[in-house]
Amino acid sequence: MWRKRDDMIVHETDPYNAEPPRAGLHDPITTPDSFYVRNHGPVPENDPGDWAVTVDGLVDESASFTPERLREEFTHHTLTATMQCAGNRRAGFLPVRDIPGEDPWGPGATSTAPWTGARLCDVLRSVGIADGARHVEFTASDVSDLADPPQAYGGSIPLAKALSSEVLLAWAMNGEPLPVVHGAPVRVVVPGYVGARSVKWLRGITVRADPSENYFQATAYRVLPPEADPDHAGPGDGISLGSVALNCDILSPEEHEHVPGGPVRVTGYAYAGDDRTVARVDVSGDDGRTWHQAELDAVASPWAWQHWEALVPVTGAGSHVLMARAWDSTGACQPESPRALWNPKGYVNNSWARVEVTVE
Repeated sequence: MWRKRDDMIVHETDPYNAEPPRAGLHDPITTPDSFYVRNHGPVPENDPGDWAVTVDGLVDESASFTPERLREEFTHHTLTATMQCAGNRRAGFLPVRDIPGEDPWGPGATSTAPWTGARLCDVLRSVGIADGARHVEFTASDVSDLADPPQAYGGSIPLAKALSSEVLLAWAMNGEPLPVVHGAPVRVVVPGYVGARSVKWLRGITVRADPSENYFQATAYRVLPPEADPDHAGPGDGISLGSVALNCDILSPEEHEHVPGGPVRVTGYAYAGDDRTVARVDVSGDDGRTWHQAELDAVASPWAWQHWEALVPVTGAGSHVLMARAWDSTGACQPESPRALWNPKGYVNNSWARVEVTVE
């Protein structure tokens, strides 16, 4: 479905939500058939010939941009950026405590692609930004019944981020026209922020004094305290999600894989959101008693993940736990345990990665 690989891990079919297996993330650039999909409602049926993005709110002059007008009036930019779902690695929370009503995403709710489009800052400057502007809201054409009453998906980012050079209104992915399931004809790409802010099927851009009041900004995608009841959480409760937290996971060996004794080649990805970078990855083959520094691959752009690998001694037949932890350019390290991070919606599990293997 949607031209995805046959072994995608499908969490829901309607709306379609799926992630690739670990094997689908080994390359620095994720192929379109492996790129994860997070939807909140049915994929809308849009007519590209009747499509336009309206820019209004605190601007000097409102305007409407068709895809053709975006291509013709603004310089084209291509940027390689990682997209990561706020629920990536949610399954790691489940041994701590169940999270009813939320998809159990594994480590595959993250992918990287080159995106091509117009810079949002260029579009905003073309209409003029009025005094009092502090946030930029995006509205999509897909409608979700997760909100009550159902509403079109939306969200916002601070104006300072919107005016940065990396945020795009994208019409291409991996050098090809943007696939429908990934937001065609035009989507927002907000590098360094959780995927929820990279709104697909973009219909409206509104410059505002305050953050969006859309359900998916004001109520959803917020980290609630452990004792909170998510069914009764209201607008403004919890911590709003923006920048991606430092994270990494192991791609090989696979969970419960049988490996020969001796040095084991361990590979994975690491990612630090917004303007932070990955500084180091440590890998352990003995449940964290000793650590070995991984070798980091070259990074495709400041907004992309890094792959890494390490040869780790694993001795003695039987079960062993491989572990990985990343450090970023601020000197911060991932927290050790998901127990300290558990929250009722299962967001931001960036605890140390763990994969259990069997040594033959």
